[in-house]
Amino acid sequence: MHGHVSEEEFLHHIGGFLGYYYVALAVMNGVAALYLWQTGQSRLLLKLRKFPVSTALVWLSVAVAYLVMSPLAFSGNKASLGLVSLPAFLREGFDAIMGPVVYSVGSLLLLVGMYVGRNFFVKPWVAWTGLNLSLLVMGFSMTDMDFASIVTKPDNVPIVGLVFLLGFFTWLASYRAVINDERTARGELPLEALESEKVLTWPDLVYTELICMVALTAFLVLWALALQAPLEEPASAVKTPNPSKAPWYFLGLQEMLVYYDPWMAGVALPGTVVVGLMAIPYIDFNKKGMGYYTINERKFAYLTFQFGFLVLWITLIVMGTFLRGPNWNFFGFYEKWDTHKVEALNNIDLSMFFWIDLLQMPRPAAPEGSSLLVKIAYIMLRESPGIILVFLYFAALPPAMAVLPFFRDLFIKMGFIRYMVMTNLLLSMLLLPIKMVLRWSINLKYFVAIPEYLLNF
Repeated sequence: MHGHVSEEEFLHHIGGFLGYYYVALAVMNGVAALYLWQTGQSRLLLKLRKFPVSTALVWLSVAVAYLVMSPLAFSGNKASLGLVSLPAFLREGFDAIMGPVVYSVGSLLLLVGMYVGRNFFVKPWVAWTGLNLSLLVMGFSMTDMDFASIVTKPDNVPIVGLVFLLGFFTWLASYRAVINDERTARGELPLEALESEKVLTWPDLVYTELICMVALTAFLVLWALALQAPLEEPASAVKTPNPSKAPWYFLGLQEMLVYYDPWMAGVALPGTVVVGLMAIPYIDFNKKGMGYYTINERKFAYLTFQFGFLVLWITLIVMGTFLRGPNWNFFGFYEKWDTHKVEALNNIDLSMFFWIDLLQMPRPAAPEGSSLLVKIAYIMLRESPGIILVFLYFAALPPAMAVLPFFRDLFIKMGFIRYMVMTNLLLSMLLLPIKMVLRWSINLKYFVAIPEYLLNF
């Protein structure tokens, strides 16, 4: 789309889509208002001159607002679409402040804020408001040609849907966990203990699965008719796509290649994840939370999982899909993917910082004609700052962490071996954001750089 059509053609094309989009949002909120009214769950918010304003009326008003926006979008007119678009200064300002550090740190702060205020954010009306706001911003952003060219790409459309599905299921699990924690505080059984009814595999389960299979097949047929297959030109060794991206589920690994060597990003780190998952049953001593959702009874496990899955994996997939453009440069959501954009980076290894910048002397190097052992000794001396730092990080930091009350309790309950395994897995996970921030802030490339033997860390 982008780069092949004029702005007028783009607005006419996207206007038809947005018209139906706002109609769908109006129906969604209208059904929600009807549901609240019919089930008696509508709450009175206030009275305006003795006129009651309830939650059902609020969502009905939102539905009407979407219906008003629909013909503005259908017109395809630049002036009309300007009324349902993000102002240019907001888009430019957002792109100006957006960067890898802001994106990653912001994602982490968002996770922390939602965890601290989980009792508020899991409320259905809050979640429904957040969904409407995100869909509204999505619609307003679609009038931007650069944003639409990325989001409407057939490869990326499923990722957009997966982001919203992930948000829903994360909210649902947190919602049930908060309810269970409140019930546990009152001495009541969790919700799962009340849902102990059993059904037969045949016909109940198989019948449900059959309906889902038919519905999903029909959905995929409509999907195939509505969207063109994301096929590109035949592969050629002399002309590769820019950017050349892995499938979406490997974009996290591809992002790691920016900060680690291939053996580390493609073998060691994924292997550590597999080993860590295998080790969970052997290092987990907390017997609570088995078979039901909870947060308060497994705070450490919950935060570790959410940090590893959402911050260190999902955000990398979103970054690789929507924010990594030509030459693997970072672009804002509304920024044009310029193939000529070049960001010159002078990446420096830790040994360079230590010997050249700090001590103002050249890095140690073996004399010409030295034996293999002498060369290895000089390499070890050259990289000694990084080697010592990595050793202290994985070997000395875990015992030092036991000074803190939380980790001291873990050490007492888990024992030395299980405690060291757990803390080393945790530190390995934390090493990725540390490496990312150091690369973005001071252009640090490797802690230990031994290119002579393809050993960089």
